[in-house]
Amino acid sequence: MQKLNDFFENYASALERYDTKSLAYMYNMPCTMLSDEATTVFNDAGKLEGFFNQGASFYRQFGIAHVRHEIWTKRHLSDRIATVKVNWQFFDALYAPIYNCDYQYTMKLDKNNQWHIILSVSINEKKNMEEWQARMKTELVNRFG
Repeated sequence: MQKLNDFFENYASALERYDTKSLAYMYNMPCTMLSDEATTVFNDAGKLEGFFNQGASFYRQFGIAHVRHEIWTKRHLSDRIATVKVNWQFFDALYAPIYNCDYQYTMKLDKNNQWHIILSVSINEKKNMEEWQARMKTELVNRFG
């Protein structure tokens, strides 16, 4: 059985490489992405990959080059289903912190005993990203007037 930590190591690596195809493969079809602002259900891996392409463009634009994860909690609900809370940390090319955020995942083992995400809940990414962008704006105004 693939370990959950290994799964998220691979996920972080795919994020760093902007490998949207691999990211989409890590999700079960159908899957749901949930946040305070939206609920999106994906039934097609190609559409999910397109969604990740938009995120990869954002990461490139804002210089996100390194990604780390820390599993805060994991709980097996059954032999094949688990919930995992992950803190994601995003860094620039020099490993300076950009922002971090929390996600809650519901995972399921497939027939080959590989974990896949069924439900991804963004707890605070939008808020933390907006706060980081506001700090960057303030910093630019203070630096350049």
